[in-house]
Amino acid sequence: MGNKTSCIMPLDKHLNKLQRSIQISNILIRNCTIYDGTGSPPSSGDILIKGDRIEAVGRFEGIEGSRIIEAGGIAASPGFIDTHTHSDGKLLENPQHANSLRQGVTTEILGQDGLSYAPLSKENYLANRRYLSGILGLPSAELDMSSVASFKSHYHNKVSINTAYCIAHGAIRLEAVGFEDAPLTGTHLEKAKALIRQGMEDGAVGLATGMSYFPNAWSDTQELIELCKVVAEYQGVYVTHLRDKNTDRAFGGGGVPEALEIGRRSGVKVHFSHFRTNEGNAGQVQAQTELIDKAIRDGVDVSLELYPYPTGSTFPLSFLPSYAHEGGPDAVMDRLADSAERKRLSDYLDNDYSRPIDDAVFSYVPLHPELEGMSLPQIAASRGKSLGETLCEILLENEGQVGYWASPPVSVSIWDQINRDAIELLSRPDYMVGSDSIPLGSNPHPRAYGTFPRIIGRFQRKYNMMKLEETIQRLTDNPARRFGLESRGRIKPGYFADVVLFDPNSVIDNSTYDDPTQYPTGIPFVIVNGTLAVDNEVCTGKFTGRAIP
Repeated sequence: MGNKTSCIMPLDKHLNKLQRSIQISNILIRNCTIYDGTGSPPSSGDILIKGDRIEAVGRFEGIEGSRIIEAGGIAASPGFIDTHTHSDGKLLENPQHANSLRQGVTTEILGQDGLSYAPLSKENYLANRRYLSGILGLPSAELDMSSVASFKSHYHNKVSINTAYCIAHGAIRLEAVGFEDAPLTGTHLEKAKALIRQGMEDGAVGLATGMSYFPNAWSDTQELIELCKVVAEYQGVYVTHLRDKNTDRAFGGGGVPEALEIGRRSGVKVHFSHFRTNEGNAGQVQAQTELIDKAIRDGVDVSLELYPYPTGSTFPLSFLPSYAHEGGPDAVMDRLADSAERKRLSDYLDNDYSRPIDDAVFSYVPLHPELEGMSLPQIAASRGKSLGETLCEILLENEGQVGYWASPPVSVSIWDQINRDAIELLSRPDYMVGSDSIPLGSNPHPRAYGTFPRIIGRFQRKYNMMKLEETIQRLTDNPARRFGLESRGRIKPGYFADVVLFDPNSVIDNSTYDDPTQYPTGIPFVIVNGTLAVDNEVCTGKFTGRAIP
């Protein structure tokens, strides 16, 4: 594998010219196995980086670098692109973002599930900042989030990784009709479309929604079709966390049928968030994708993503029934403070079998950090109350700033089948990887620290169902092309120098459900826009990430 040279540039006869143009490169990576991101077989060679770009790829003698990395044959690939994270707030609080950077991630796509901050007026930003504090943390109240352009400015050359932004559907609804269950029609709809148009002009890559969350789930299918028509004008992507709330408002009862109908009728590219199997349907990959495959054959433009874990994580404020969210965070807290209303809400939680809470483990409770790592049943037993009553109390006591993850399956065989399903899905050419990470608290879901090394290390070696070059393509070139991230996602001259070096034989995730804040091993170097961001597994503190594309 390391002796293949078909991808190496024939530079011998041009060496003198090259030496004249690059007498000294910023970084010279010598003797690496190059996975260029395209899915082509790897080649052995060197990578020259000058400024923020890859200058050349080949075999070089007599060229020096201000920093020479002797790779010793380990893999070099484009930096990984995380298509789905909830780092919008945490990046602003902690721009080093080591949990992601140390995985080899050089770009994250923000705005996911429609849960973000732009475009929002000052008043709406402050309200949404509080409402989303259980999933995004609490960035500064002084930030200007009034446009996508201003949102992007807070990350540009101020954080360690690149960021791209999907306009948050929740923010659009807040600006158009407020924190109310109201239809988006007439002048309200026109305002929303104008906001999206401006956001796309400002460089957003699409529109993201999450139909388990509010105010997003107060929409109907027709609203989303109209909004996505604007996104389609700009060749943007509609990213969807599928509807499971207010399903009576949706084509086909929500879920996959609604998302595909939006694609058919608006012409927008549809991207399915965290589309994978779980404990309830492990092994049923074909059934899971049947409707999607039919729609693709019919001409709907679809892509998908997953993370390599059997359970998810979110903020339990979202579990409350639809009406409870009207009026925004102050109104939600007022309802929880009222004993009669709290009883009504707790009864709902105790009997909402579509969203079981008996496996909840708290990940983020900053006002009462002693609860982090404790399960909801454990706390409920200590208080002598039901799960619903306990969760309502915890939400009230912590002003809604609470995160949780679901416990993994007890059955090892089911967990293993879910892992196999993930690789089977990832083998499709329309798949990529989104960690869905929520990097908050002392007990985050392990995906915040382990997603990418888990795939290229543990899964790659254990299951051996894909060639490594194919896996790398799903993590790099696929998302770059899908989301229009120009000149990224490949090891190619002229492309931005986002590069990760890793040892395929030893790279592994160390983050677990019971000990999640552990960095991976086997990823010694990460380069972002031509600057070393991780040097021998140590973050350098360089904030060269850009707001792209």
